Amino acid sequence: MRVAPRPCLRPVPGRLVVAPTEPMGKLWASFVLPLRSFQLDVSLEVEGIVALVGPSGAGKTSLLRAVSGLVRPASGRIALDREEWFNSERGVFRKPDERRVGLLFQEYALFPHMNVRGNVGYGGRARVDELLERFRISHLAEARPTELSGGERQRVALARAFARDPGVLLLDEPLSALDAHTKIAVRGELQELLRESGLPTLLVTHDYEDAVSLADRVGVIVEGTLRQLASPQELVARPADAFVASFTGANLLHGTAHRRTDALTVIRLDSGETVYSADCGEGPVGVAVYPWEISVGRDHQPDSALNVIAGEIRSLVHVGNRVRVKIGPVTAEVTEASVARLGLAVGDRATASFKATGTRLVR
Repeated sequence: MRVAPRPCLRPVPGRLVVAPTEPMGKLWASFVLPLRSFQLDVSLEVEGIVALVGPSGAGKTSLLRAVSGLVRPASGRIALDREEWFNSERGVFRKPDERRVGLLFQEYALFPHMNVRGNVGYGGRARVDELLERFRISHLAEARPTELSGGERQRVALARAFARDPGVLLLDEPLSALDAHTKIAVRGELQELLRESGLPTLLVTHDYEDAVSLADRVGVIVEGTLRQLASPQELVARPADAFVASFTGANLLHGTAHRRTDALTVIRLDSGETVYSADCGEGPVGVAVYPWEISVGRDHQPDSALNVIAGEIRSLVHVGNRVRVKIGPVTAEVTEASVARLGLAVGDRATASFKATGTRLVR
């Protein structure tokens, strides 16, 4: 079988650079902020909804603090449209109350001694009744934060952020305070509110699923550096490196690649198996394959999937109406109906098969 080749691996720059032009309706942030063990060095533009994901301590919250004026970077520039909030060369640094920012804190930071009306009014009193109605919390106006559910507290915090009449929204882990059952409903509600607002929005989270559900573009940040910023589809189709691939949910295997003459690359995995990729690569590589691109069977059936890994089923984990099946070094994601039809059980032998075109090589 011949497969059209994909581009060979190339080094990916560690720092993203924005275009020099500055259209209206955007947040621009390009700065360096020294932190305890590394420096936050980012450059990005925010138009629409942008989410940054990364592990704890990657610099996500520090980025929001710099944009909102709670910390001062060592150098760089931060601006909303043509309104400069920070410019190290010109000596500009506007205080938080001089920036048109609506900031949603991770735990919402509602004042426990104030009722809902008071909390919203703290952001700005001119539009309190309008915002209570808009966020469907008018009936809660006299309630205290301790009397509210997680989703209700989030709506109050968002209404307070909007009360400032912001030009940009900053959200710090907006769903982390919610339990798993509540999160699904509130996530859809939050997405609707953000899109209705039309404001440039920058949110940070450690949960990749939250990021892709809410944002138009997603960036992966590690130790103060943006590894990649792209649409969710592009992150999966063309991850910039091994960390991005792993963080977006891919199985990440390691091996040694050798390019063949038929537009395929053969990779001898460190675990002993041999797989093929349509990507170009030579030498040590990371091999990324996403769980939903892997088929599971009792025995391998002849089809277009070139890669086959046989082994013992190590685990079966139910996630919603899907099941993650770990076979050897890879985890596949299949339907509950497939598991029942095949009669899969932990300890059974099974095969995982996936196409060369779905096998991505990363550094």
